[in-house]
Amino acid sequence: MSSDRVDYIAPWWIYWLHNFPHINLRFHTIDKSFQPEDENYQQSLIFLGCVAAAGLGLNLLCLAIYLSFLCCWRKDEDEESKKPNSCCVTWSAVAAGLLTCIAVGVGFYGNSETNDGVYQLTYSLYNANNSLGGVDSLVTDTMGNMRTGLQQHLARLDEIFATRGDYVQTLRFMQQMADNVIKQLLGLPELEEAKVDLASVADLTSKIEYYRWLTYLLLLILDLIICLLACLGLAKQSRWLLTTMMVFGVLTLILSWTSLGADLATAVGTSDFCVSPDKFIMSQTKGVITADIVHYYLYCNQTLSNPFQQPLTTFQRSLTTMQIQIQGLLHFAVPLFPTAERDLLGIQHLLNSSETSLHQLTALLDCRGLNKDYLDAMVGVCYDGVEGVMYLSLFSILAASAFTVMLCAIPRSLRQIASRERDYDDIDEEDPFNPRARRMGSQSANHTNMHSFCSYSSSMGSQASLHPPAPTVSNNAPMSEYMNQTALFGGNPRYENVPLIGRGSPPPSIYSQQYRNPYSPTMRATYLSMTEEQNRHLGSDFQA
Repeated sequence: MSSDRVDYIAPWWIYWLHNFPHINLRFHTIDKSFQPEDENYQQSLIFLGCVAAAGLGLNLLCLAIYLSFLCCWRKDEDEESKKPNSCCVTWSAVAAGLLTCIAVGVGFYGNSETNDGVYQLTYSLYNANNSLGGVDSLVTDTMGNMRTGLQQHLARLDEIFATRGDYVQTLRFMQQMADNVIKQLLGLPELEEAKVDLASVADLTSKIEYYRWLTYLLLLILDLIICLLACLGLAKQSRWLLTTMMVFGVLTLILSWTSLGADLATAVGTSDFCVSPDKFIMSQTKGVITADIVHYYLYCNQTLSNPFQQPLTTFQRSLTTMQIQIQGLLHFAVPLFPTAERDLLGIQHLLNSSETSLHQLTALLDCRGLNKDYLDAMVGVCYDGVEGVMYLSLFSILAASAFTVMLCAIPRSLRQIASRERDYDDIDEEDPFNPRARRMGSQSANHTNMHSFCSYSSSMGSQASLHPPAPTVSNNAPMSEYMNQTALFGGNPRYENVPLIGRGSPPPSIYSQQYRNPYSPTMRATYLSMTEEQNRHLGSDFQA
């Protein structure tokens, strides 16, 4: 850039990004100048996206190797080895959650900064477009007044002053001044094409920025939701939720690397433009506006002369001369030709409005207004815009790291869940302290008791025919006594059998085998004595 330029200074990150290697798809180093229409320059930006794609492939390859190693690694874990693995999964989930929260915060800030920068760019473009549109409108209106309105008044005055040659000569001179004004206005550059270009660029930029902002907003929300659901699945030990979040984690990982490639290419390309924006703008306006005019608005310093100063000065002098001529005719010709007063006042009003337009045109053509819009646009793009894109790139890196950690933690958690279920299935079904065995024993005990109660309450004759020598529990020995007996000795009625107690049998052998005689000698003697006494009572009742 020129050394005279002190208003705009590119920040350090612009030069840092500009120094990135520019390599096309044939691995040839190319010029770093911003040339969006050049095929090699486009390939250099695509190459940056391919670097991000290579990073995605390497990341997925590492995850695949890790998952393959985890599936092939089948060692039996004892109680001591389970605790470190569970702790590793917990800390991995915490790390993934923290990284995701940090990434989402950075992403929201970067998305907002980028949106602010693009908004400042579009606002400056629309403002510059309004300035150019105002110049074009003032020139068009002034030329129309000079060609139509002034011509009509002069034609009628020429008929009125037909008998006075000096007045007619004055009208001819005013016509020459009007033609001179039109000539100066025609000498101004045609700004209609530049105005249309600015409007189309601003509209396209606004539309693209809206969809970009919305896409990143949805991506940020998606990352946060997936992280929260994954943590919930780890806390609840839900296999289907963890599996679903693992699939969504892979998709989000792909989106993170894709966004990183797009952000990197955008940041480098914008930095190439921000290093020397004047050069690119002058190349784009070549053939539309002359170079001295573009240079005047881009740099706008005291050493540069206004390229519109001469036509504006000529315009002002012509209007002043015409105003003097009209004042003379109003003073000398109106007393002689009263009908000429209306047309002379009309010309005076037209000249006054033209002078007002001249002042407005001079203000709009001054470099300070358009140069301010230009500097605001550069600050918005090269400061807020590129800075926001850099934060979005950091968000993509953090999100990819967080979901990589999450995808490493979820398979280990699923494996632990499967191991716990396998250990739970290996528990002895006949173990009375096993919750599953208790539930099954409760159901079987209820069915047995119901069956025994129904069978022994059917008829006394059938019971005697089936078991005549052995005393059994009948309807004369209510179930409440049985329940009281079992509760007295600490037993659970769900795991006892009525016929066994009736025969005075000892506790089931499983107690003696697995739990090493849970009854004390005192309890066993008491139990046998009370059982014998109960059998005597039952026998006497049965004989009676």
